[in-house]
Amino acid sequence: MLTLTTRVGAMNRLGRAMADPTRSRILLELISGPGYPAQLARELGLTRTNVSNHLTCLRGCGIIVAEPEGRQTRYEIADPHLTAALMALVDVTLAVDEHVPCIDPACTVPGCCEVEQ
Repeated sequence: MLTLTTRVGAMNRLGRAMADPTRSRILLELISGPGYPAQLARELGLTRTNVSNHLTCLRGCGIIVAEPEGRQTRYEIADPHLTAALMALVDVTLAVDEHVPCIDPACTVPGCCEVEQ
């Protein structure tokens, strides 16, 4: 059973995962597909140690998982539902601008799509 404490814990983990700009950049890369520490370090212009430390934090938050592949470790978002939710959260946050029309043509959120006279 989900309790308020469970939900607060999940919100705190999500907030911690996205609070750091480097972790956010890593998450955006992993939303596109699995990645490896060395590859992520190259693409993001970071040290491998820095990336590994942030990957450890993201794993601790329950946002990503690690899969050993021989001598390498592949990292990916823990669940496809989480990938969709993160993408939706980013899209909605980008859309929350009073000068930008709603991105959802079927939006039913009260006050969202009302035209000011």
